[in-house]
Amino acid sequence: MALFQTKKIQSFIVFIIVLVATLWVFQDNFLKFLVVQKITEESDTTSEEAKETAYKEKIDNFFLKEYSKELVLLHTINARTYYSFENSPIELYVVKVKTFNEAQEEGLLLISNRAEILKSGEISFNGEVEIQTITGISHKLTTESLIVLSDDGLIKSNKEVTYLGKTARIISEGMEMNIDSDTMYLNGVVNILEESGMTIDTKDLYISHNAGLKTYKSKEATVYRSNNSIVKSDDGIDIDMNMMLMKLLGKVEVLTGSGGILKSSNVIIDKFNNNEIIKSSSPSHFQSKTVDIKSKKMHYDANTKKLELMNEVLAIYE
Repeated sequence: MALFQTKKIQSFIVFIIVLVATLWVFQDNFLKFLVVQKITEESDTTSEEAKETAYKEKIDNFFLKEYSKELVLLHTINARTYYSFENSPIELYVVKVKTFNEAQEEGLLLISNRAEILKSGEISFNGEVEIQTITGISHKLTTESLIVLSDDGLIKSNKEVTYLGKTARIISEGMEMNIDSDTMYLNGVVNILEESGMTIDTKDLYISHNAGLKTYKSKEATVYRSNNSIVKSDDGIDIDMNMMLMKLLGKVEVLTGSGGILKSSNVIIDKFNNNEIIKSSSPSHFQSKTVDIKSKKMHYDANTKKLELMNEVLAIYE
């Protein structure tokens, strides 16, 4: 019995020695764990306190009317939450800004999740913005900064803008819009990217939804690209998005899928019902390695690569 107790005491002593040795080996990691845990807890507490104390003032269900020096109403601002800070712009969340013209008639309604009131008094939207015009037409776009210039009756951006169409994205270097108009001006280099893979590269594009129409217009040199063809025009483009008709203006050059070059002017591209019919009633000239054909009219189906040259056709074969 005494021998059993002696062995039990010896085993306990061995356990204590092993435990002490283990703690000695891992003491640095254990202490680091305690320190990291404490720092994390302090960091979380500090972060929460920062959220509570970062702003000077918070207002829920914020509403403001802005007037000109002549006491003319310029716009109203509604926001779910208003924050003011010491050395930063005022921040607004879930924002609606309604503009007014000189006759005190309602102009544009701008809706966004976030906006800022700058020291100059201007309102700057960022992220996704919806613009509702006086006729109820809606434009949606995203940008880093969209400024409301109520004194000038404009909204404007000098940053990259992505206009969100129904089946396309339009990227430009900036934009401008009059509060009394349904027309938006996308300035600088403009790229239209269709879901189908079609692209259009141009400059200074006007988007109009006036009287139920949906048109894109540019007077600058334009390049249209699809899976089947490349079309270049000297004098711009006029697109009817409702009818899926595109007019490429001035001198036009078509690079066909067969490798030939078709030259004409004032060409129409019919994209309705997934077609791609390129046609013109102007004098046309087709050239390839084996043939040179001139005509008064042309009709080219880019999907089937079938070309028809009509009226006073003159062909030279090599």
